[in-house]
Amino acid sequence: MSDNWVVQHLVNTLNTWNEKLAEVWELLSMSPESFKGGGIWRIIVNINGSLQAIGLALLVLFFLSGVVRTSANLGEIKRPEHALKLFIRFAIAKGVVTYGLSLMMGIFSVIQGIISKIMRTSGITAASKATLPQEMIDAIEDCGFFESIPLWAVTIIGSLFVTVLSFIIIFTVYGRFFKIYMYTAIAPVPLSTFAGQPTQSIGISFIKGYAAVCLEGAIIVIACVIFSYFASSPPTVDADAAPAAMVWKYIGELVFNMLVLVGTVKISDHVVKEMCGL
Repeated sequence: MSDNWVVQHLVNTLNTWNEKLAEVWELLSMSPESFKGGGIWRIIVNINGSLQAIGLALLVLFFLSGVVRTSANLGEIKRPEHALKLFIRFAIAKGVVTYGLSLMMGIFSVIQGIISKIMRTSGITAASKATLPQEMIDAIEDCGFFESIPLWAVTIIGSLFVTVLSFIIIFTVYGRFFKIYMYTAIAPVPLSTFAGQPTQSIGISFIKGYAAVCLEGAIIVIACVIFSYFASSPPTVDADAAPAAMVWKYIGELVFNMLVLVGTVKISDHVVKEMCGL
């Protein structure tokens, strides 16, 4: 690595971004069971299991409430076809609550398959790295002390932007896992609403919301793929420009591309919610 402070600082900043982007790519191909060694998942599964008893109790309550609100009189309930319909609804609702964890992991597996397909189709095994062009390194190293002063200011400002953006994108991906954990933990309670026809919309919205959270990963992968192609064709460097202007233009274009990526990642939840009709 160069002995020049500006070059070292820019290279270290880009390395921080590349590390976070590589971690994002790895997290997107990871399941909740393996995230952080699986310790969090075991706690979530225990919470889910402890709430199943509450979910089954609410299931009976929602079922009886639905029967009262949807049946005109007691004679209608005694009709075989109506009684069979109520029995099937109750059995399905109980199965959803009892095997809700398997249902949700099935949804996650399907969407994870979509994400893996996007990764394979893109032909990218990992997010491309942003690098500092050699001509820029040479121009910076040729600067004297006084010429380097404006470079210090430009480098510090640009590095601050890149570092903040790198942490924003990794926190967003971590947030997706936390939302999956929260949905999974409380699943028995909203899933119990399938027992009653008037309340089933709550359960449907819950399933759609969970699917939307899982699908966020696909939007993030597509955003990373697009950025990777930008990174493989780095911003142009004007060799005739002053070093400060050269660095400022390069960092400006790079930060703009990063902002587009981070912005897309941040609005991924809104995109999938619109797709799911939420």
